[in-house]
Amino acid sequence: MARPQAHRSGTGPRPHRGPSRRSLLAAAVSLSAAGGLGAAGCSRVPDDGKVLGGSLLDTLRKQGSVKIGIASEPPFGYVGDDGQATGEAPAIARVVFKRLGIDDVEPVPVDFGALIPGLKARQFDVVSAGMYINPVRCEQVLFADPDYLMLDSFIVRKGNPHGIRTYDDVKKKGLKLASGKAYAQIDYAKAAGIEDVLVLPDQVAGLDAVAQGRVDAFAGTRITVKSAVESSGRVSATEPFQPVVDGAPAYGAGGFAFRQSEKNFRDAFNGELLKLKKDDYRELLRIVGPFGFERADMTDLTAKELCG
Repeated sequence: MARPQAHRSGTGPRPHRGPSRRSLLAAAVSLSAAGGLGAAGCSRVPDDGKVLGGSLLDTLRKQGSVKIGIASEPPFGYVGDDGQATGEAPAIARVVFKRLGIDDVEPVPVDFGALIPGLKARQFDVVSAGMYINPVRCEQVLFADPDYLMLDSFIVRKGNPHGIRTYDDVKKKGLKLASGKAYAQIDYAKAAGIEDVLVLPDQVAGLDAVAQGRVDAFAGTRITVKSAVESSGRVSATEPFQPVVDGAPAYGAGGFAFRQSEKNFRDAFNGELLKLKKDDYRELLRIVGPFGFERADMTDLTAKELCG
């Protein structure tokens, strides 16, 4: 399904201040955990909410390397068989950081819920995991503008026998739904009145649950669902659709996150990212296309719009 133009641009409706790809609950947990970790890594850490210019970029240029936090979630960011970071976000990171004078990118894999606490504790320098941008997270970190905007989809049994297209269909037909651990899709489902959502580790477990008949559908992003079903003869993916919460689109736009003390670093990164988006996203698509991202997934929404 083609994404409406308003969804791709900053001129469309104001983004819904709803859940992210990872649920607001996980973000709240991250906020709580970060409070205990923030002062551990450095003698001078700004108070929460205080944004400073920062000099980390100069330091990283001198040492020639940057540590990126990833959550081992294909195709957004994960460690490949060669031990190197790969996926949509690390691929962008390599290009941008090289242009900023930093040649070496070192992955630091952590659980998704540990990304923001780890960033604030200085375990790594930037979150490079395709993290959805929402107001809760914007209170904790600085986001670059999003590098993608994603629709949702369902894994269903071959032929979609229940005719599932949206969360409302699942609710109205009394069907059993599953989603991934800390996925925003859990919140979208609950907003549609679906209270009993089976939480599974990932889309692979979701595929098995659907194929075995334990659930009628598994909710995820368009790209994770598509990659999961490609080699399966037992299940298929529904047409991508725009989730709606409280009557407004819940935009799933992901980007890089930086410590609040490093506005200069974020701004420099953002400047290079915007250059990749020129000429109808041609250069950015060359970078992220191998991971399944398409023109319809590109966006010129800003972090400011998504943060509210």
